[in-house]
Parts: sequence; structure tokens; C-alpha cells
Amino acid sequence: MKIPITDQFLWDLYNLIEGTDDVLDTLLPPPRTMKEAIYPDIRKLRIKYEKKKARESFSKFIYYLKKQGYIKIKDLENKQGVLLTKKGMKKVLKTKIKMKKVKKRKDGKWIMLIFDIPEKERKSRSLLRETLNFLGYKMLQRSVWVCPYDVLGETEDFIQRNSIDSYIKLFLIKEVEIN
Repeated sequence: MKIPITDQFLWDLYNLIEGTDDVLDTLLPPPRTMKEAIYPDIRKLRIKYEKKKARESFSKFIYYLKKQGYIKIKDLENKQGVLLTKKGMKKVLKTKIKMKKVKKRKDGKWIMLIFDIPEKERKSRSLLRETLNFLGYKMLQRSVWVCPYDVLGETEDFIQRNSIDSYIKLFLIKEVEIN
């Protein structure tokens, strides 16, 4: 089982980022308005208000992730942990790929993936096919897929995270003939 991220860890990380913002504001203060220059307390109140709103926004974001089923809270060793669900992993993968412009492999080779996932792992098999399609793979046969894009890392990451690597073979091939 993967080590969970606790709620406290998320808040500690948030506070660290917020603290970094405070240091940056001290070193490189943002430009002030004339009103803030005359009344410095207004600036302090504005910053306090913005931090409060950011904290509320972060809390709402965590709530949204729970409600959508991307994360779940689980009690582990007397601590609450935040676990990323399979739906959450899928969303992370999609977001990661959207942010990264997928390009064809520089060496001109194609990735070929062959799998034989047993019936008892039907959900994993369906999720694999959906993910392969999303990554830009094309189906040659039901269990043979090929892709010209540089998505080998994402493919391997998905396979390992879903513990289906024993059912899959990956190859780099020179050419493919798709009808």
C-alpha cells in the first residue's frame, strides 16, 4: 500500500508555501497604491484578507476532491490519511498529459503494447484501454496497441500504479502498418 498523505501534511505544505510568499513580499514588496502608502494598515488588512480567502479556497478545493471521489480519507495507525483513488490517478494522468504537449518520438519508433489481463481484472483492463486511447495509442487488435507519441513514461507509470505490469509487454518498433 502506498504511504498516505495526511491532512496535516497538506496544511503544512500550504503554510510553507504561504510563508514563502511572506518572505517574497518582504524582499520584493508589490507596488502599493497611494492610499496604502498613506494608510499602511490598509495594506496589512488587505494581505490578511487575501490570505484568509486563499485558505478558504484551499479548503474548498480539498472538499471538492473528496466529493468528486478523487481522494478519500482513511484512518491509518491512529492518523487520518488522504489517499488518491483510481479515479484521482486517472485525473492526474489526464491533467499531466494535457499540460505536456504530446509530440512524436524523435527516433521515429513506435511504442507497441501487448496485454493479456485476466477476466477477474476486467476493470483494470477497461481502464487500460481507456487510458491507452487517451494517450494516443491506436488499437491493432483487442490486446495489441501502438503509438507514435513520446508517452512511454506515462504508459509505464500507469501500468505500475495499477499493478498490471505482469500482464503487459512493451516494445519499441521501427514501423507499423495500420489499415
